[in-house]
Amino acid sequence: MENNRRSFLKTLAVGGVSVTGLAISEKLGATNVTETSQKKTTNGKKTGNLRFGFIGTGSRCNEHIKNVLSIDGNHIVAICDTQQSSIERTLKRISGFNVAPPKVYSGDDFAFEQMLNNEEFDCVIIATPWEWHVRMALATMKAGVPYVGLEVSAANTLEECWDLVNVAESTKSQLYIMENVCYRRDCMAALNMVRQGLFGELIHARCGYEHDLRDVKFNDGKNYTFQKGGELKMGQDAYSEAQWRAMHSIKRNGDLYPTHGIGPVANCLDINCGNRFLTLSAMATQSRGLHKFIIDNGGANHPYKDIQFNLGDIITTTIKCANGQTIIATHDTNSPRPYSLGFRIQGTNGLWIDESDSVYIEGQSAPHKWDKADDWFNKYDHKLWSSLEAKAKEAGHGGMDFIMIYDLVDAVRNGNPSPLDCYAAASWSAVTALSEMSVARGGAVIDFPDFTRGQWILRKSGFGILS
Repeated sequence: MENNRRSFLKTLAVGGVSVTGLAISEKLGATNVTETSQKKTTNGKKTGNLRFGFIGTGSRCNEHIKNVLSIDGNHIVAICDTQQSSIERTLKRISGFNVAPPKVYSGDDFAFEQMLNNEEFDCVIIATPWEWHVRMALATMKAGVPYVGLEVSAANTLEECWDLVNVAESTKSQLYIMENVCYRRDCMAALNMVRQGLFGELIHARCGYEHDLRDVKFNDGKNYTFQKGGELKMGQDAYSEAQWRAMHSIKRNGDLYPTHGIGPVANCLDINCGNRFLTLSAMATQSRGLHKFIIDNGGANHPYKDIQFNLGDIITTTIKCANGQTIIATHDTNSPRPYSLGFRIQGTNGLWIDESDSVYIEGQSAPHKWDKADDWFNKYDHKLWSSLEAKAKEAGHGGMDFIMIYDLVDAVRNGNPSPLDCYAAASWSAVTALSEMSVARGGAVIDFPDFTRGQWILRKSGFGILS
C-alpha cells in the first residue's frame, strides 16, 4: 500500500500537478505524516535516529552535512546529485564521521524522484541551483516527507511562491527556508532588542545583498578569477555557481537574491505575523560591472566581450508594510566592493546600523553619540547563541550555519512547526519576481500578494522563541 501511494505521489510530482489538482495528494500527504509520526514519536517527540536526505551535494550541502552529523541522533539515509565529483567529495566528508555511508542516487536530473520514491525520511535538505528549488521541494513534500529544508532563494516566480505555499498547506509538510543570516549573532541580538522594546516602535529598515560576485560568476574551479588570475569561465565548463549563476545576470533584471537581507528584517517587523508586505517598487541602474570585469581580466577580444547582461549593477527596492514601516533593500553583486548586508533597524527610540557597528538608544546612549553595537549585543545575546557558541565555533559563516541546522533539527525532533515556514519562503522570495516586474515598468508600485490569505493578522511568530 505504501509503495502504491509513493508511486501515485511521484506521478503527481512528475506530471507537474498545480494547485488545482491537490485534493487527493492533500489527503494522502496528511495521512502519511500522521502515520509516520505515530510510529516514531513518544509524547510528540521523535525517538531514534532522525533520517536525513540531501538533494544536491555541492559545497553548500557539505556544510549542512557536517552540521547535521555533528548533532547526535542524526543519520543520513541517501544523497543525490548529477555530478560524480560532488558525490565523491560528499562521501569522503561523511566517512570522516565514522557512520554508515548513505545510498547514492545519480545518473540524470530526475534521480531525486527515485530517491524520494524509494526511501523514508524525516527531513530532506535541498541545495541545488535556483531553477530546481521549487520543482524538488514540491516533489519532496508530495512524497510525504514531514520536513523540507530549502536553500535560498526559495523561488523565482510568483507562481512558484504560491506553489510552495499551496503544497505545504495541502500535504502538511513543514517547509523550512534555510536563510542562515536570520541566525547571524548580531541579527538575533537585534531581534531580542526589538522584542524587548529597546528601539521603540519600528518605523524603518534597510538591508541588502552587497557582495562582489564577479569572480563567482566566472569561476574556472582552479582560481577565483578576480583574486588569482584564473581563466574566465561560465556555463557547463565552469565551477560551482558559475555553471548557472551568470545566466541569471544575462536574462533577468531585479533583486535576484533578497532573502539574506529581507529575512532578518522581516523577523524584526513581524511579517506574516501581525504585519505584512503591502507594496513594492524597484529601480535598476545600467549594467556595466560584468562587461568591465570581462574586459579587465580577459582582454578586449575575450569570447564573452559581446554578451549583453540585463542585470543592473545596483537594484534599489522599496517596500511598504501594512503597519506603516518602510524598507529599502539593495542588490549589488557586479561592483568592486567589500561585503555588506547593510542592516539598519530604526524605531521611535533608537536604531542599529550594521555597517558602522553602531547602536543609539535615546535616554541610555550619550546624546548624539553612537555606542558600539557589541556593548548592546553582548547584553542581549540570544539564548541559542549563548548556549551553543562552543559547538557553532567551527561552523561556516561565523557559526550561524550550525545554529540554523540546530534549530531545524530541534523542530524535527520535537515535531514543532518550521521556524521559517512556507509563508516566509514565499514572501521573502517574491521580492525577486515583484522587483523584476517593477523595474520593467519603470519603478511602478506593485501590490504584494498575501500568501497567508488573511491569516497574518492573527498569526504569531515562532522564530527565535525558545520554550
